[in-house]
Amino acid sequence: MPYNRLDAAMRDLITSFSCPEAADLVDRLARAAAAVAGTPYAGFVRVDVLRQETSCVHVHAPAGDPLRRWLAESGVMKELATSSVALRLARDASVGEPGFLATPVPVVARDHVFVWVAGRGFCDGDEHLLGRFATAAGRAMEAACGMEAAVRLLRGVRAFRPAQP
Repeated sequence: MPYNRLDAAMRDLITSFSCPEAADLVDRLARAAAAVAGTPYAGFVRVDVLRQETSCVHVHAPAGDPLRRWLAESGVMKELATSSVALRLARDASVGEPGFLATPVPVVARDHVFVWVAGRGFCDGDEHLLGRFATAAGRAMEAACGMEAAVRLLRGVRAFRPAQP
């Protein structure tokens, strides 16, 4: 079979655009958020457009860790559902409050997304830093979605191109 530059070029584009895995990207972003905040815990929460339901997109915490149960039982998810700004909860170990900070991730989507960190007390500087990180995370998520869309379009171009003589 003769070398076909079009096939090679399309294959190269599709391969290079297919590299970002959405789940891997979110995991990397959560780990980076934890590192930026100097905490062992971080994650992403999605809030529906009606601001009634929340769902954890990703939690970076050891399996079986009590923070996972705290997230579900504390009511912090309900607070995020109604919030459109950063949310900071003070750390109070005597009542089991680990300290929590969440900030909106500016993404062009139908749902609202928050990045959160937990495990210590947080200050205004932490909130500012996490806000900047959230902006970068949003851009990365949008870029990954754009790359996925480009791959779908390129596969269509490749599939429906005219036959080569």
